[in-house]
Amino acid sequence: MKKNSLTANELSDLCLEFSLLLHAGVGGADALNLLAEGENDDTVKEMLFGAAEQVDAGISVSCALRETRAFPSYVCGLLEVGERTGRTEEALAALSHYYESRAQMENRIRNALLYPAVMLCLMLAVIGVLLVKVLPIFDDVYRSLGGRLTGVAGGLLVAGRAIDAAMPVLWVLLAAAVVLALLLALSASFRTKLTAAWRNKYGDRGLFRQINNARMAQAMAMGMRSGLPVEEAITLAAGLMEDFPAARQRCLDCRARLDEGAPLGRAMGEAGLLEPSQCRLLELSQRSGFADSAMERVAERLSEDSGAALENRVNRVEPALVLVCSILVGLILLSVMLPLMHIMAAIG
Repeated sequence: MKKNSLTANELSDLCLEFSLLLHAGVGGADALNLLAEGENDDTVKEMLFGAAEQVDAGISVSCALRETRAFPSYVCGLLEVGERTGRTEEALAALSHYYESRAQMENRIRNALLYPAVMLCLMLAVIGVLLVKVLPIFDDVYRSLGGRLTGVAGGLLVAGRAIDAAMPVLWVLLAAAVVLALLLALSASFRTKLTAAWRNKYGDRGLFRQINNARMAQAMAMGMRSGLPVEEAITLAAGLMEDFPAARQRCLDCRARLDEGAPLGRAMGEAGLLEPSQCRLLELSQRSGFADSAMERVAERLSEDSGAALENRVNRVEPALVLVCSILVGLILLSVMLPLMHIMAAIG
């Protein structure tokens, strides 16, 4: 099995079921066997049976899952912490909640990008038909009446003719886009490489930086709640951000500042992970011994803020696309109809 081949939803379900089985008093190996028996995917079933055999041989559950190469390093690391501190059930429940939230966020991002993209394609198609097919008809009508399209309408007619002349090239580009979409849908390796390249360049800017900080805070809150020292919690969070080099580097910078003796709030603020108000909250809570609760609260607030920012961005994009499309279509029709009305009035 390829590394990290399980989706966020699959990880959430497995961790939750595993936690419930352990809470019912089932041993680690027996729990893995029960999970394997309930799996429909033969690959996942074989992986879980193999992990159960290793646990039966005396290997810890975290090490057995790490050997499968199907679980992220963060899952194995936090589970190992839970085993050391006697809080395995809590660690698994926290992981289930985290990956459920992550799956919901990924779905929201996917939907936020898909709908505006479809609307943009439809808008371009409508405008293209008007420029290439409709305007030449009006031009022929004007010529039959002894006139011609001028001004904005004339410029749009020239643009439509240029688009019509470039149609062979546009069809080739459209075919290439379709092939690219099929590769993204059917080839996991190609999709992974393309998304990795995008993440390296754009995956930690603007809204996505805010989302990455929310994920980091959630990871730290889970680690600290499971009894993990702050330094190890931020290291695990850095491992979770391995797909986003810039976000991972911020976590490592924070760890370096912590190693130098800086308080948690100041270290996270100087590393660019949290806002000043959130840093002050962490500093005060760390002095009173409730840093884990404060981090959990900060993580919830960051997650809510990033979700609200995503929805606001989508809510702005959709009306903007509709407005631009309406203005362009109206401009094209008015630039054609107004001269025609003048000609008809002169004839009448």
